[in-house]
Amino acid sequence: MKKRNILKALKNTVVVVSGLPRSGTSLMMQMLQAGGIEILADSKREPDANNPRGYLELEAVKSLDKDNSCLKDAPGKAVKIISHLLKHLPGEYEYKVILMRRNMKEIIKSQQKMLHEDENETPEGVVKYFEQELKNVISWAESSPNVKALNLNYKDVLNNSAEEIQKINKFLGIQLDAEKMAEIIDPTLYRNRAQ
Repeated sequence: MKKRNILKALKNTVVVVSGLPRSGTSLMMQMLQAGGIEILADSKREPDANNPRGYLELEAVKSLDKDNSCLKDAPGKAVKIISHLLKHLPGEYEYKVILMRRNMKEIIKSQQKMLHEDENETPEGVVKYFEQELKNVISWAESSPNVKALNLNYKDVLNNSAEEIQKINKFLGIQLDAEKMAEIIDPTLYRNRAQ
């Protein structure tokens, strides 16, 4: 499906990729871009060893709680927004949120590695905070009439890409290029696995 047709099909809808940090949101953004959706991102956060293919983030989104004008060009496109900022989305649009889920131990391990902390410790306070954050996001999505959410598991996207891409296309109501989306997936980048 051509980008022009995707923009038209999504009209007043913003595709949001969200989740906890290190849950696979960058991978999903890369897949959507490869599939044909235009993304809302800048180059302020460059690729690094933790994310060699890039983060595909929009810096201004981090201040969504103070100013949401950065989303004025978002309809018809995909944007990555960390889970705790979702409640600050402007009410005038429809949202299709792809919520990335991942084993909590893997998320913590990946974050600790990124922050150069001890990867073998699992801070219980952080785990509880993240678990509550996910509950809050799910509750927000269910209670917001202009929001539809699709929960995807990072591991399933890697291991059952064809099935998960089909879910994405059905959820978005458009036909993205499934082959190009699948080509983005690199299992060698799944480096912080739960024991």
